[in-house]
Amino acid sequence: MSRPHRPLDGPAAAARAELPESEAAAFDRLAAAVLAHPGAALGPTLRAQLPGTEGVRWLHSVGLSPTTPATALDAGHWLSLYRSWSGSGRAPASGGPGGRGVNGRPSSAHGHAGGAHAIPRWGQ
Repeated sequence: MSRPHRPLDGPAAAARAELPESEAAAFDRLAAAVLAHPGAALGPTLRAQLPGTEGVRWLHSVGLSPTTPATALDAGHWLSLYRSWSGSGRAPASGGPGGRGVNGRPSSAHGHAGGAHAIPRWGQ
């Protein structure tokens, strides 16, 4: 069961209103992820949303600390974050590197190529 969609308000809603309608759904996904825990520090939250060190770079570029809560973002921050997020080439949700398979679960291959198995240790 999915969570009910909470409408955006405040600075996030103001930023969303400035975007074309074709980008609204993507902005909503980002805002929902960032606002899932509004009092949480942005550093760890952005680490999950932006690849590599992009989150830290973005925070530095707008003069925010990694401990800043999401509620401190103004409309300009939201637009800047969305542009960084949408242009970052985010990693695929599943099937990518890192030993994760379909649905984000660890691969059953245990580090071996598909169809390959370790040599049995019988009689060694």
